[in-house]
Amino acid sequence: MTKFFLILHVLAAVLTIGPVAVAASMFPPALRHAQANPGDPAAVASLRILYRICSVYALVGVAVPALGFATAGEMGVTGNAWVIASIILTAGAAIVLALLVLPGQRDALHAVDAAAQATASADATAALDARAGARLAMLTGSFNLLWVTVTILMIVRPGSTTGA
Repeated sequence: MTKFFLILHVLAAVLTIGPVAVAASMFPPALRHAQANPGDPAAVASLRILYRICSVYALVGVAVPALGFATAGEMGVTGNAWVIASIILTAGAAIVLALLVLPGQRDALHAVDAAAQATASADATAALDARAGARLAMLTGSFNLLWVTVTILMIVRPGSTTGA
């Protein structure tokens, strides 16, 4: 059963966290493109798709920690320091995504929509969005760095007797 949970846990991580990491990283450059071309419907459509990927896969990504708990329970390692650290870092990544990245993407998407519709205020909105894009890039980098750290902990497992 341990191998089954581990396989599901790894597959869930690859198939849910990977797309979020990639789509969230693509969002700031797509935002800059949409700002530079406020009337371009394809640029806005790209932002919508990237936001949708991030939000849907974030919800499905809840399977990763759930399967992680099941795997750790089967392995009898739930009290190990590397598992506790991974849980804390995973919670941190979830908080960054749910409370900062996704709302930031949503707000930037609304601002780009507004800029496309209001020609008189497009310059002021674009200036505000430029800072939002830089902030989103930083937050996305933080999210990705947290997941890289969790992945390293899952592979190295400090204190493990497996020799890894």
